[in-house]
Amino acid sequence: MALQGLAAEFLQVPAVTRAYTAACVLTTAAVQLELLSPFHLYFNPHLVFRKFQVWRLVTNFLFFGPLGFSFFFNMLFVFRYCRMLEEGSFRGRTADFVFMFLFGGVLMTLLGLLGSLFFLGQALMAMLVYVWSRRSPGATSTPLETCAGLSSLWIPLHRKLLLDAPEEDPNYLPLPEEQPRPHQPHPQQ
Repeated sequence: MALQGLAAEFLQVPAVTRAYTAACVLTTAAVQLELLSPFHLYFNPHLVFRKFQVWRLVTNFLFFGPLGFSFFFNMLFVFRYCRMLEEGSFRGRTADFVFMFLFGGVLMTLLGLLGSLFFLGQALMAMLVYVWSRRSPGATSTPLETCAGLSSLWIPLHRKLLLDAPEEDPNYLPLPEEQPRPHQPHPQQ
């Protein structure tokens, strides 16, 4: 039931945001499951232009590192700012939004050539945040408030996992050497 609600909510997200976010999550999941190697994804001009591994022009924008807290925040920012741009400034203009995405990707690739960058997804994410902030001058950008809000949820859970003793399993039978021994008096001398 909850999975259907989540799927219905995801289908209401604009197409470009949905496709890019899903591609990033699926690429990272494939790397985590060792179906893909990051060595097949990174941007390498020699392999692109001399070995014709042109997929690297796209895949380097899809991998944000291993699953973890950093990946979660990257996906949060990509999803949030991409969606706000697509639903706001580019509402009803999907082709323009795709062109902006492609143009930004080309610029990031040129910067990758100059700076020897291997994965350009974070640079594209920064571009999305920049474009959103320029197109929404009156709005306040809240990445830090978003981080603070999520960390306020994470910290109590994190403390609980680290500091609270695990619940006792009522079915646990300790090994004989772990069982408490009856108190025996010390032998008299």
